[in-house]
Amino acid sequence: MSAIAEFHYRLPMRASGVRPGSHRGASFGSGQEFALHGRLFDYPDPRRLDLRASVRAARSEWLVRVHLQRAAVPVQVLVDVSASMRFGTHRTKLAVAADFVEALGYSAFRVGDPLGMLAFDQRARDDLFVPPRSGRGIGNLLATMLRNCESERAVRHENTATHALQSVAAALAGGQSLIFLVSDFHWPLEALPAVLDLLVHSYVVPIVVWDAAEIAPPAGGPLLAVSDAESGARRTLWLSAGVRERWREGVARRRAELSQSFGKRAIQPFFVENAFDPDAMSRYFLEAVA
Repeated sequence: MSAIAEFHYRLPMRASGVRPGSHRGASFGSGQEFALHGRLFDYPDPRRLDLRASVRAARSEWLVRVHLQRAAVPVQVLVDVSASMRFGTHRTKLAVAADFVEALGYSAFRVGDPLGMLAFDQRARDDLFVPPRSGRGIGNLLATMLRNCESERAVRHENTATHALQSVAAALAGGQSLIFLVSDFHWPLEALPAVLDLLVHSYVVPIVVWDAAEIAPPAGGPLLAVSDAESGARRTLWLSAGVRERWREGVARRRAELSQSFGKRAIQPFFVENAFDPDAMSRYFLEAVA
């Protein structure tokens, strides 16, 4: 049995929760980070009495050291399970997303954070909803649900996926969480600002999952039979030199559009190509916190 991948994550801001955990918190408690001196009357804990500060105080009163408590943060993963996520040469993008969720579950368990999941395709997938919970096997449970789920192929209009994402994001609006948005983002980005507005109080990490066959045109012959994963429409492409160049330019343009759309909110997307790299994910958070 192979070991479960693990990565290390930290929030760049203070957590407002009161449940003890491993993140820098904003609440007073039994932590190690000194915040201020308070009156013993206001903070009745003689164990933290500071004699030197009490002697130097302008008023004759006992002072205690008040510390900030480290806190746990609810972690939520929003997963796109639409038909386009079923595409993949060796493994589907949804399988890669499940690998990430499994690693996230183990990583969250190691730092004491609860993990929950919401999913969407053409609608909010209530059958894949799991409220935040703690446990060693929560990541494996969520990953198994993703690997076994079925997507809806019917497409009513092009903005269906974004509308479903807004509906899912609305359930998390107002609370502070660490939110991973996992998708290939093969849908219109015009509605993305409205989604990020709903999640303004949370720290959002976009996980962009792409397959190698999407990034570069195949090296085979000039004819390529393709089918739309969402609608099932089929067509044949003539892969001339110009088409290959436009293919590469389109991928680079889409990458720039994603970086620009999230960059307006000071968010950096994390790109996953073919397989999830936990070390790269740890570096992502290290650079964000530094």
